[in-house]
Amino acid sequence: MAEKMNVESFNLDHTKVKAPYVRLVGVTSGSNGDKVYKYDIRFKQPNQEHMDMPGLHSIEHLMAENIRNHMDNVLDIGPMGCQTGFYLSILNNDSYDDVIEALENTFQDVLNADEVPACNEVQCGWAANHSLEGAKTIAKDMLGKKDEWQQVFAE
Repeated sequence: MAEKMNVESFNLDHTKVKAPYVRLVGVTSGSNGDKVYKYDIRFKQPNQEHMDMPGLHSIEHLMAENIRNHMDNVLDIGPMGCQTGFYLSILNNDSYDDVIEALENTFQDVLNADEVPACNEVQCGWAANHSLEGAKTIAKDMLGKKDEWQQVFAE
């Protein structure tokens, strides 16, 4: 591999990971002792598959709205440009088990949803690009492989 880069994921060998997984990427400490925990939530195998944009866009809205019902101190959850996963940033909670539980509950919320929140031109920058069914398929796939979430690398 090339020299170490500034972006953590650019230093990750994407040919050695095995999606789906939930991986702690890093911890950043603030000057007052606060800590931000950043997670790589990988839905799809890099360079082999990806989430289609309407489904990814809808699960982004659903996760952003619903994960905050299951976990305090969520700063952000946003998609990766490669369309294979999301990054989750949380404040002052170092419990991997809490993250797993919040994700499981959030994916259940997606499966139970009747609509995509903020799916309109006032609240969304590309409101025509959504698929609730696509989001549900992505959530169902992740939940079906929950027992694999802790294994990041292929054996």
